[in-house]
Amino acid sequence: MLSPLFAAIRTPDLRKKILFVLGIIVLYRLGATVPSPGVDYQAVRACLDEVSSGESSSVYSLINLFSGGALLQLSVFAIGIMPYITAAIIVQLLTVVIPRFEQLRKEGQAGQAKMTQYTRYLAVALALLQSTGIVALADRGQLLPQSCATSGEVLNDSSIFGLSIIVLVMTAGACVVMWFGELITERGIGNGMSLLIFAGIAARIPAEGRTILNSRGGLVFALVCVAALIIVAGVVFIEQGQRRIPVQYAKRMVGRKMYGGSSTYLPLKVNQAGVIPVIFASSLLYLPQLIVELTRNPDGTQSTWQEYVTRYLTDPSNGVYIAVYFLMIIFFTYFYVAVTFNPEERADEMKKYGGFIPGIRPGAPTAEYLGYVLSRITLPGSIYLGIIAVLPNLFLEIGNSGNVQNLPFGGTAVLIMVGVGLDTMKQINSQLMQRKYEGFLK
Repeated sequence: MLSPLFAAIRTPDLRKKILFVLGIIVLYRLGATVPSPGVDYQAVRACLDEVSSGESSSVYSLINLFSGGALLQLSVFAIGIMPYITAAIIVQLLTVVIPRFEQLRKEGQAGQAKMTQYTRYLAVALALLQSTGIVALADRGQLLPQSCATSGEVLNDSSIFGLSIIVLVMTAGACVVMWFGELITERGIGNGMSLLIFAGIAARIPAEGRTILNSRGGLVFALVCVAALIIVAGVVFIEQGQRRIPVQYAKRMVGRKMYGGSSTYLPLKVNQAGVIPVIFASSLLYLPQLIVELTRNPDGTQSTWQEYVTRYLTDPSNGVYIAVYFLMIIFFTYFYVAVTFNPEERADEMKKYGGFIPGIRPGAPTAEYLGYVLSRITLPGSIYLGIIAVLPNLFLEIGNSGNVQNLPFGGTAVLIMVGVGLDTMKQINSQLMQRKYEGFLK
């Protein structure tokens, strides 16, 4: 494993790409610690030191997870890469609804550039919206734990002008993070957005592990580490699993040369949707919590529907919460796979280039067969995603808080880290294989 790594470092262009990625990640983590103007950084740090971060409002815990804890610190990069991810998902889903987007997707590189431009505009709008909500919650004292009220005011200037400055700085920080991700994708190795999320999640693991070690002792900490290794091994095994459908290409004469006649396969991954269904389900479950926080009565009393939401949809250890979360993940897995993988298009592409599945007629029968196989393989994939996502909820007492997203190697975190790690390793391996090195994967 080390020899391919040394080979990658010895290769000049690969070494430059790796160092470039590391430099961008260092700048990203540096910006995650720089406080926004008008934020009392000492009061925020005193607040986070008094209580664990898991006791904070879980409304924005997914954004806090992706930003590496920068959200609760109200730093320049507090929002992180989440607006761009949300915008990319929305634009991708809109290709099914809006014919213009579907046409751009088929236009190749020019259409993709236009889609990227639309994604950027939507990301800026979402960043402005999210930063406004975060600053509003911080101004009302609902973002950080309630016990932080004795630590002093978090915002030095609560005027409209002061709050607007913080919102603009956070929005600009989200734009810079989006630029960092595109730079990594263009000049580095791997997907830039995914690597930034990976860096944010990895930055939280040492602090969370130290919290568990101090609060639960060495035995529980060792058990958590062993369980994390087992979960990572299981996720790697499932993520690498795929159904290979054999495809045969017929021979054809072009002039005096014969083309085709080769055999290949169409890989269908067990987890075809990736981590997107988990993000969708988590985001939707945060909406009721956000509505309750924003509509809370000044005297602290709650109406009937607010009590219902607080009881069943805000406690991750509640059975109703776990069941709803699990069913939503299964639904969004089927939904996202149906949107991103079109059996009719794949069947038409195979027929266009003279390909066919042995024993299956080209055209409509091939599309029906691909849809049948995809529906069968999506079921275990969706169940696997649901189990990995709700596993921290079932063992919530191992952690130090009621927020499962703050647990190290939680469901969303382990899926993202393993997926990004495998994808980056494959890209480095392909770069090495082009230079006739052995590569990482044997």
